[in-house]
Amino acid sequence: MLAILICGVVGHNMSVAYAAGAVILLKVLGLNQVIDVLGDKGITWGIILLTAAIFVPIATGKITWADILHCFQSPVGIVSLIVGAGVAIFGYLGVDYMKASPEVATALIIGTMIGVFFFRGIPVGPLIASGVVYVVMTIWQKLS
Repeated sequence: MLAILICGVVGHNMSVAYAAGAVILLKVLGLNQVIDVLGDKGITWGIILLTAAIFVPIATGKITWADILHCFQSPVGIVSLIVGAGVAIFGYLGVDYMKASPEVATALIIGTMIGVFFFRGIPVGPLIASGVVYVVMTIWQKLS
C-alpha cells in the first residue's frame, strides 16, 4: 500500500494517493472491521456519490430540460448518449468482475499509473476498464 501511495503522489494521481493513504491509516489504527466494510460496500458508496455529483448540474439549473432534449437532436448528442449507455454497461460488468478477480484491480491500478506517468493520462473509470477487460476476456475465451 505504501508503494501505491508513493506512486500516486509521484504520478500526480491524487485520488489513488488519498485512497491508499486512507487504507494505510485504517490499517495502522487497527480498524480492520472498517476496512472489511469498505471492501464490501465502498464501490456502492462511490457509485452513489458519483451519481449524486452528476445530478448536481441538473439540480442547480446549469443543465435544463431544453439542454436534455437538445442532446437527442445532434450527432454529437446521439453519439454521447450511445457511448454513455455503453460505458454504464461496462461499469456494471466491471463491478462484479473486479470483486471476483482481485488481480484485475491490481493490474488496473498499475495500468492507471503507467497511463498517468508516461502518457499524461487522467485516472478515471476503473470500473469501466474492468468491464472492458471482462468483455475482452469473455470474447478471448470463446475464441480459444
